[in-house]
Amino acid sequence: MPALIFVVESDIEVCRRTRSLLEEVGYAVRAFLSPHVMEELERRRPALALIDASFPDGRGLDLGCRIRQTASVARTPIIFMTAGNNEEDRVRGLELGGDDCIGKPFSPRELVARVQAVLRRFSRRLPTAVTRIGDIEIDLAAMRLLVRGVEVSTTTLEFRLMDYLARNRGRVFTRDQLLDAVWGDMQFVTPRSVDACIRRIREKIEPDSARPTYLKTIRGVGYRLDSEAGRFSPLSTSVRPVAGQLALKAEA
Repeated sequence: MPALIFVVESDIEVCRRTRSLLEEVGYAVRAFLSPHVMEELERRRPALALIDASFPDGRGLDLGCRIRQTASVARTPIIFMTAGNNEEDRVRGLELGGDDCIGKPFSPRELVARVQAVLRRFSRRLPTAVTRIGDIEIDLAAMRLLVRGVEVSTTTLEFRLMDYLARNRGRVFTRDQLLDAVWGDMQFVTPRSVDACIRRIREKIEPDSARPTYLKTIRGVGYRLDSEAGRFSPLSTSVRPVAGQLALKAEA
């Protein structure tokens, strides 16, 4: 079955062109001229959502935010389409959990390349392993994050950031290093994207996000997975046994 892509675009000509380009390379496409698509999105579970960030009153960005806050579809990859070089829309889209941005007008080759890159990035198989860090459990195969026994919804980027830091505990990373390691070749990302991702993770895993236990700040340096915050106990031989505890430190 071809991957299903939702195109949510306010301009009818751009919507038709985008749909046609994606169908030509073999994707199944549902196109919408309104951002009121949550019910259909939850029912169909597309492999990717292309969302116009320039809907009036910020409704396109609001749709991306609602997707990230809805457990059943929270990990759906999102590419925001922005008007030209509108940096504010690009940055805002990435802060809200977008996986990439593309400026309009775009070439057919760029559109297809970005869609393929995002789908490829999120289709990679994760190693089979479950690790526990204090009250946190990370199930790599199922991409599930549990906090004190309760599953919390995360975006793919949030999960990948947690996994990366768990595998490199004790090391200090600058924002640029984390961008390279977790965000990869995504364009239009900035250090603000890392800050926003850390802030969202804190809100989900900390008993008190204002006084974090796991995600702490090292001012002027970057981020670190602190080996003194909780026992790091792998439950699979695919992860080497290590002693340590988790805390992620981020520059304010």
